[in-house]
Amino acid sequence: MKELNLPEDFQLQDIKSEPITKAQIEEMRALTDSYESLFSKRARLYKELGLKEKSLTEDDYKHYILDHYTFLKRPVLLLNNQIFIGNSKKTVEAAKQALNEQ
Repeated sequence: MKELNLPEDFQLQDIKSEPITKAQIEEMRALTDSYESLFSKRARLYKELGLKEKSLTEDDYKHYILDHYTFLKRPVLLLNNQIFIGNSKKTVEAAKQALNEQ
């Protein structure tokens, strides 16, 4: 997040204290190819709940993300009808470029 140098008026949401809503997850889903792309398989609960051994559906991914914040891959940046998910180098560079084009 620090690497992005977000404008001061950029709205950040701490999903630990202000969980994402059904409308927000559906908005994010509309900008990407699946709920799975928003889902973090690195979450501690993913292993603890044995989800790795299960075949999860899109509804399952949505349910788990809404159920516990750790299942949302972070950070998620919504910018001009674009979505940037995670912190891979490629994603961060694309987000930087989009921010610079504003």
